[in-house]
Amino acid sequence: MLTSIAAFEISHERGFLPLLDPLARLPKAFDAWETAALRLPKLLASDQVRRTIADLPPFPVEAISDCRERERAMVLLSYLGHAYVWGGPRPELILPARLAVPWYEIAESLGRPPVLSYSSYALHNFFRFDASREIECGNLALIQNFLGGIDEEWFILIHVEIERKAAPAIAVLHDCLDAAEAGEHKQLEILLSQVESSLSAIFATLRRMPEHCEPFIYYHRVRPYIHGWKNHPDIPDGVIYEGVKAYRGHPQQFRGETGAQSAIVPSLDAMLGVKHKEDELSAYLREMRTYMPPAHRAFIESLERRTPVRPFVQRAGRQPLTAAFNACVETLQAFRSLHLEYAASYIFRQAQTDEKNPHAVGTGGTPFMEYLKKHRDETAEHCVK
Repeated sequence: MLTSIAAFEISHERGFLPLLDPLARLPKAFDAWETAALRLPKLLASDQVRRTIADLPPFPVEAISDCRERERAMVLLSYLGHAYVWGGPRPELILPARLAVPWYEIAESLGRPPVLSYSSYALHNFFRFDASREIECGNLALIQNFLGGIDEEWFILIHVEIERKAAPAIAVLHDCLDAAEAGEHKQLEILLSQVESSLSAIFATLRRMPEHCEPFIYYHRVRPYIHGWKNHPDIPDGVIYEGVKAYRGHPQQFRGETGAQSAIVPSLDAMLGVKHKEDELSAYLREMRTYMPPAHRAFIESLERRTPVRPFVQRAGRQPLTAAFNACVETLQAFRSLHLEYAASYIFRQAQTDEKNPHAVGTGGTPFMEYLKKHRDETAEHCVK
């Protein structure tokens, strides 16, 4: 079975990152909105964000002409939307129609909910200083910020580099399944070595997080703005999107931005055959797919419809193939272990001093420590003996 990854908006060079670098600014008709977004750090610092957004002219959705503009509009509206909700002493529970209606319309056109998700926070929110150089930290900066500063920049850009370095693995996942189905031991061994090399690269990138992102700053200055309005103690019923007819005036509950909305790990799990026991976490992870770009969601599902490589590796009983498979599982486990360590140091150990940033749940609204431990332990169980 030959599967074209291009059909899922994936490339060998960039993985799940967009094929073209994100658009940094919308056309002139959107200048007032772009100016507000550019000034967001100043507006938040001076408690002017809600007043400024309320005074903006109508957002001309009809002037959006292509996918890159839609994605830029989604970034802009998502940042302004979260700034509106969280940019005051208490969260604002009603989004004004001037913001809510275009946000809903753009989100609908992209197949994602009107809330800040990983796709807008990271995948479509970077630019390169030198377009001839690689997509990697040192050549990257964010297009859009909340407060700005090196900690916020670094936290997101590490994720952008991880997406880029995952590309060689993501590009061959269906090839791995093809090799297993065809009984091609040597070919699968070569492909799994490529996957493991890519996994090692993203692990090395994740290890760089503490270089410029300090736990205290992350917890108190970066994290508050990426919370959503589902399972959040300060917004128990959700947020009203004023003027959105489809919602009929009812509060809506959406999860906040989280790395669980990246398609990398679930895609790897699907190819390798790493299974997670059915529980609240499983339901949560399925829900997180609704926040992904539909094409990426479809890619994961295309992998899950096929038989993973693990049963073939078990039957084959070939030591080099088993070693290559186990190396992938062990590196994936190491990645999850490091993520767990960061969750502990960047969130769990930080004192709760900001009422709009509860440490009992993650930005996606989950008891994250319990879930991350479960992920790590279940991954380790899938090595072939």
